[in-house]
Amino acid sequence: MTAKLEKTDTKDQEAQRIDKWLFHARFIKSRARATKLVNAKKLRINGEKISKASYNIRIGDILTFHLNEQIKMILILGINQTRRPFIEAQKLYDDQSPEPTREKQDILMDIKPIMRDTGAGRPTKKQRRQTDQFIMDALDF
Repeated sequence: MTAKLEKTDTKDQEAQRIDKWLFHARFIKSRARATKLVNAKKLRINGEKISKASYNIRIGDILTFHLNEQIKMILILGINQTRRPFIEAQKLYDDQSPEPTREKQDILMDIKPIMRDTGAGRPTKKQRRQTDQFIMDALDF
């Protein structure tokens, strides 16, 4: 009887629900959000769009999805039955994502928040008007 239990345990380790795996690999903060990502058809497994969170993934599958304005291509190397610390979760996959384009990197590097000197106090009315005008000019396409 114990041999049968061991056999089912190894079978369970071979496949896992996609929403559960995304949560355990720490790509998504909760299983509910992972389910929403999958149900919105924003995830591909081996090039096919997946629309059900109950889809079972296996070791060797390639996931493709958008995360934080980047395209992620993930090769699945392992499956965990529980959510583990980030360092252990990184061992579950190999990130094969393309590097962001130079355009996006340059744009992100050029945008700097408006910072005031520490201890400068609250802005004067003139400074607030200048800040508001700067923001309106930036929004004017």
